[in-house]
Amino acid sequence: MYKVPLFDLNFGEEEAKAAYDTIKSGWISTGAKCLSFEERFANMLGAKHALTLANCTTALHLAMILCGVKAGDEVLCPSLSFVATANVIKYVGAKPVFCDIAGLDNLTIAADEIEKKISPKTKAIIVMHFGGFACEMEKIVAISKKHKIMIVEDACHAPLSVYQGKKLGTIGDIGCFSFFSNKNISTGEGGMLITDNEEIYKRAKLLRSHGMTTMSYQRASGHATEYDVIDLGYNYRLDDIHAAIGLAQLDKLEQDLHKRVALRERYISHLKESDKIIIPFKDYQEFSTNYIFTVVLKDSNKEKRDLMRSKLAESGIQTSVHYPAIHRFSIYEKERTSLPLTEYVSDNLITLPMYGNLKIEAVDFVCETFLKILGEI
Repeated sequence: MYKVPLFDLNFGEEEAKAAYDTIKSGWISTGAKCLSFEERFANMLGAKHALTLANCTTALHLAMILCGVKAGDEVLCPSLSFVATANVIKYVGAKPVFCDIAGLDNLTIAADEIEKKISPKTKAIIVMHFGGFACEMEKIVAISKKHKIMIVEDACHAPLSVYQGKKLGTIGDIGCFSFFSNKNISTGEGGMLITDNEEIYKRAKLLRSHGMTTMSYQRASGHATEYDVIDLGYNYRLDDIHAAIGLAQLDKLEQDLHKRVALRERYISHLKESDKIIIPFKDYQEFSTNYIFTVVLKDSNKEKRDLMRSKLAESGIQTSVHYPAIHRFSIYEKERTSLPLTEYVSDNLITLPMYGNLKIEAVDFVCETFLKILGEI
């Protein structure tokens, strides 16, 4: 057991009761709880439509279909992300074109890289708001309009993060969110797709459940007696048990996020004077979910970074790496390219503990231990 784990689940009696009450209601698949979750989530972000899904990967996969991406097309995406961001491009037979990050202090996809790598085959752009911090969306939106290319926001780190007065996920054509167990909103597994485009929403709803014109809940409640299948869809539904947990999590979200703001400030106050690290997004001004807290070692290499992590673990501090660069994975050998900034960060980044219930004293311990080890290696 670690003295300070990387993450701790923000669950209590509220989530247990929500799941129990749903089970006792007699309806546990996609139904009223999913509808309530969708409505609250859309209202929270200021989006016109929200659709519950099995996870964020399914949301991203549907986004590719909804953007009209097909075999032979290209989609621009970051390599510094979870592998699902790129996998969904392959699901539809298209080619991921990996772009470098904006800098060692800005780990989001670089707008200049997007502009440079657009080709006649480019059909869409996937951006990922790393750690809850916004990509260069003003520039990216201008590029997308110029080239008539759709934007998909992988906002799995960013529920309630803000960019120029807008919530992340609402700036592009489609926003995708994750409710995996370590996310800001957790339902164990789960995801959400949001959009202001009614046609996109209607087709997404069809594709979510086998292309069927009505769902079981509508038929069970007497609103329909039969269905047709009019599109080649999937079983990408969320169930009411998970949605009920999601509703309980929404009640806690703002308080949790404000705790994270204070924790991030404490981390920065301890670490900002070190000339051996970079703190990405240190001077970021807008509201962020602070999903994770990362540092990048200066003048370093993977061996030094791994030694740091090993010594932190020996001291009882769990760390992680967000993320191994996707373009280096064996499955992406054909798409391999040179992304110097992404590669450096992937080899030299350390993710330190961050969660709403993390104690200030624990942050102090993590920082003191981190700086001591850093000075010794």
